[in-house]
Amino acid sequence: MLLMTGLMVIFILAACGSKSQEDVVNDLRSKQKDLSSYKVDAKMTLKMGTDSQVYEVEIWHKDPAYYRVNLKNPEKDQSQMILRNDQGVFVLTPALNKSFKFQSDWPQNSSQAYLYESLIKDILADKEAKFTETKGNYVFETKTRYQNNSMLPTQEIKLKKDLSPVSVKVMDPDRNALVTVEFEKVKFNAKFDKDDFDMKKNMTRAQIGMPAMAGSGEESLTVKYPALELKGAKLVDEKEISLENGERVVLTYDGKKSYTLVQEKVKAKEASTTIVEGNLVDLGFTIGAVSSHSMTWSHDGVDYMIASKNLTKEEMIEVAKSVQAEAVK
Repeated sequence: MLLMTGLMVIFILAACGSKSQEDVVNDLRSKQKDLSSYKVDAKMTLKMGTDSQVYEVEIWHKDPAYYRVNLKNPEKDQSQMILRNDQGVFVLTPALNKSFKFQSDWPQNSSQAYLYESLIKDILADKEAKFTETKGNYVFETKTRYQNNSMLPTQEIKLKKDLSPVSVKVMDPDRNALVTVEFEKVKFNAKFDKDDFDMKKNMTRAQIGMPAMAGSGEESLTVKYPALELKGAKLVDEKEISLENGERVVLTYDGKKSYTLVQEKVKAKEASTTIVEGNLVDLGFTIGAVSSHSMTWSHDGVDYMIASKNLTKEEMIEVAKSVQAEAVK
């Protein structure tokens, strides 16, 4: 009888025991197949040099490929939206009444720290992922799938026991967390209206209640310089050009890693959609487009472009990211 009772206790303890990494991965694979829609509210913190920027992120997803990611920086009164629907991938800047249309397979081509199914994909793709279990969470450390993943090679993904996301930390080679996403509200199987992913409807909604002067271009252009010091690139010329409805500055860097950086600020104008060539890339603070010899992005009412025959795509991305850091001339 005692032997029988002991065996029963052992059986119960085993049944209530921790799940293995393989068990959790299989559960995530099933979750991925059953995922039809969700709404998520999150906070994203970007560490840029000695400064940090915090964004409120609202993410909507409806299977198979509808996305709406709204990024807001309350302190700077900035907002930007990534939208994917049947017409393509759009990046909306409501304050400027401007949208960019990308010929892109985003978000499939790279890791996206704020997209739940992207995190699952990263976990499933990394056969060497590290796994630990805490009292209330599962924690995975995986490789990232960023285009420039040598700069952000690893991430820590924390999930609740019901597999809903808790947080993500994207780390540099020294394991410093440069991007942190904290998930505050997650609702699976969310319901959407027919026009929730419509570009014009979202632009109009985003502009309601927006301050009249937000990003209007009335303020003069503040020139920014890349904090990244590339060996073989030296600033040799700076030109200021007055435009009919704004201003432009052209910075020329000469050397083996030569490139030109153009910054342009124009007043808000009638609604416009620009077709952008290149792959959509998430810079953290904004969305850009990178091609073989150029890169474009907009931030805080300013349009930027890097043109170079000597920089790789990864180098252009790193230069672009550093333009938002503390100015170094």
